[in-house]
Amino acid sequence: MSIDSTNTIQQEEIKTDQLQELLGKIEQKNYTVGIVGLGYVGLPLMWTFHSNDMPVLGFDIDKEKISCIEEGRPYIKHLGKEMMQKLADSDKAGATVDFSRIPEADALMLCVPTPLDHHREPDMQYVEKTCLTVGENLRKGQLVILESTTYPGTTEELIIPILESKSGLTAGKDFYVAYSPEREDPGNVDFNTSKIPKVVGGHGEEAIELACALYDTSIVETVPVSDTKTAEAVKITENVFRAVNIALVNELKVVFSDMDIDVHEVLDAADTKPFGFMKFVPGPGLGGHCIPIDPFYLTWKAREYEQHTRFIELAGEINTSMPQYVVDQTLKALNAHKKAMNGSKVLVIGLAYKPDVDDMRESPTFKILDLLQKYGAEVSYYDPHIPVIKPTREHDEWTGVESIAWSENIISQFDAVVISTDHSCIDYKELAKWNDCIVDSRNSLKDISPDNDIHIWKA
Repeated sequence: MSIDSTNTIQQEEIKTDQLQELLGKIEQKNYTVGIVGLGYVGLPLMWTFHSNDMPVLGFDIDKEKISCIEEGRPYIKHLGKEMMQKLADSDKAGATVDFSRIPEADALMLCVPTPLDHHREPDMQYVEKTCLTVGENLRKGQLVILESTTYPGTTEELIIPILESKSGLTAGKDFYVAYSPEREDPGNVDFNTSKIPKVVGGHGEEAIELACALYDTSIVETVPVSDTKTAEAVKITENVFRAVNIALVNELKVVFSDMDIDVHEVLDAADTKPFGFMKFVPGPGLGGHCIPIDPFYLTWKAREYEQHTRFIELAGEINTSMPQYVVDQTLKALNAHKKAMNGSKVLVIGLAYKPDVDDMRESPTFKILDLLQKYGAEVSYYDPHIPVIKPTREHDEWTGVESIAWSENIISQFDAVVISTDHSCIDYKELAKWNDCIVDSRNSLKDISPDNDIHIWKA
């Protein structure tokens, strides 16, 4: 046997021994899970592993989030105070802004934003900066998992080269790399992080085995796929599917409206078919961190292969046009009351991108507010879950603006009310009594029959 062959066998034995040692630590629940980015994805993930008796260490650049975790104060409303207090009281949970503590974690799950830039192309700065920091502190034997939604190829083409360059270590030999896309649905009481199956792709079989073993401690099911780019494509596919179908019903809404047909009645009736139909609901545009963004990641990457995703791009065009449609309907509603948009007082209800949460990421309401203001309206908002607008990446001009109070005296003074988000805690019958010009983009007033003094515009 040659020396080279002997060295190869020895290296494989070392790798196998290292893997078995790490798998043993996971089985014994002596394997520290590091969560980088403690937002709507990272914080529930941290809680999920902690709930299953795994030691957790959270990292974030936001000192306020760290203070909240240490003091048991909730900063994501739907997750509640009880969860935060248990994290604060636990000797197996911690959070820090000190990234030099990265070597303390056995696994590092990267849960950082992947937005679009002003050209609607992937903005990978948060991923890149995080990987540079992780790479500077990486040690042998660690597992790095990207959870952020991204384009196929990110892990192999961007993540691994940065980690190897900054650490001097080799992926698949000295440390492990995997990709497992987040599938969070904020506020969904039926499916929290632990109940949603985890798709896992790895850089090599050992990475897949290790990542699956880790998720198996806390997640209902793991779904291994052949590699990281396949796992990245799974997440993109899930959200493209939703974006395209939402675009379809949004287009139907516009067409049927001109035909004096209620699209919601049509969809409800179509949904009685027990096969071959899946109901999607139209609205004022797409919100949240995934559906408005992910399809554009794929269209951008496809151009590298000289492929043109015409179907996906058309869906994006339709969905991004919906805030303008809502504003156009508001113009018509005001005109029916013999009022101009310019100078009118308009109230927009709902800043969150979906009902019953305080998550305003990519909310179409921001675009509606911008357009109304552009046309000269005096704009206010009401959202019981968001009493004041916090800083965002793209809408700094609204930072610090406060929600109005819910009262007849205030709401009756507006020339028009636009329903952008249908929070369940809002009394829509009361709203219909207090204002006679309502533009309803969510079918919130479906059970309210307008009388001669109330105009309800379905947008």
